[in-house]
Amino acid sequence: MELPRAFLGWVVVFGLCFVRWVSGFEAWNVSELSHVGSHLAVTDSLLVGLTLIPSAASKGAVCLDGSLPGYHIHRGYGSGANNWLIQLEGGGWCNNLRTCIYRKTTRRGSSNYMEKQLPFTGILSNRPDENPDFYNWNRVKLRYCDGASFTGDSQNEAANLYFRGQRIWEAGVEEFMSLGMRNARQVLLSGCSAGGLATILHCDEFRGLFPRTTRVKCLSDAGLFLDVTDVAGGRTLRSFFGGIVNLHGAGRNLPRTCTARMDSTSCFFPQNLIANIRTPTFLLNTAYDVWQLQASLAPPSADPHGYWRTCKLNKSYCSPYQIRFLQGFRNQMLNAIKWFSMSRQNGLFINSCFAHCQSERQDTWYGRNSPYLRNKGIARSVGDWYFERSAVKAIDCAYPCDRTCHDLIFQH
Repeated sequence: MELPRAFLGWVVVFGLCFVRWVSGFEAWNVSELSHVGSHLAVTDSLLVGLTLIPSAASKGAVCLDGSLPGYHIHRGYGSGANNWLIQLEGGGWCNNLRTCIYRKTTRRGSSNYMEKQLPFTGILSNRPDENPDFYNWNRVKLRYCDGASFTGDSQNEAANLYFRGQRIWEAGVEEFMSLGMRNARQVLLSGCSAGGLATILHCDEFRGLFPRTTRVKCLSDAGLFLDVTDVAGGRTLRSFFGGIVNLHGAGRNLPRTCTARMDSTSCFFPQNLIANIRTPTFLLNTAYDVWQLQASLAPPSADPHGYWRTCKLNKSYCSPYQIRFLQGFRNQMLNAIKWFSMSRQNGLFINSCFAHCQSERQDTWYGRNSPYLRNKGIARSVGDWYFERSAVKAIDCAYPCDRTCHDLIFQH
């Protein structure tokens, strides 16, 4: 498959950025996959300005550094004037004081550092040839500046840190309701990466804000983070998620359908939540998610001698043993979604690609060479599921069968 020149150029740039991210990975707070990916080929994309939420201050709904939270909105028109798409921004997490102190000096912890404009691409695009089902909806991107997937409610006065993700979520929703979302006919809550996890965590809570006559559904992109063993036999991601939940005081805001039977850290993992979500939900995920490969399965702490380094940067360098390990990870993912997939109201698009976040990027969401399963691309699959034109339960065969992937290949 011949890839667009813009995509190939992006791979080079992204590789350089990603290597810098991996080199400082133990901080766990600079996951730029969703951010960089969403800016692919944006030369002629719609640019949408940042709006802060002044009313958030009185509610204590502030970023890590105490600054106001913000969002970007492009209003709908025509047939989409009363429909709303809310996208929760992703971008990693912080799990201890050191990483959160660093994070508050970036756009992931302070609106003082946020871009004043963001390009709306992929599922946020305003062009019917790029986003056929949602282009004329009210489309909103809620910025992510709390470091715990919009769940925390605590603070550390000594470090001057505010862990107020839950309040930011609530202030954002209240703002959008005041702008007309309370009268919506159709609503889709979406998010990528840490935002995809937030979508799962808040899905039923979001549904409860609307009357039964409103069609409300949720789309989680690259949010299916798994509680599995890493290459050294440890539980790297579980330890990390435990730090997030405890530091941010997130436990009280996690779905009670889970916390009534499991510990809070377990309830930060989607695999323990998705079977009990009552709201129709669509899982868009790669079976070989590169963030999980880099950060959860084979982080430097679990691979001190660098045996996995080249495999993480380019799948073609993976040994037969490493491929078998990754196939085992895929099998665990498929097992985790088994009960979820049995519900008629839910949707799935699990492709066997080495990627991360496919709804924000135009080349993967809807384009000439976009990934597809069963002769259907991602945008059409999500649209068919949302509007109930057809059921979508698409699971790819194992690597290397899929030739439509836009795999991420990083520079050495």
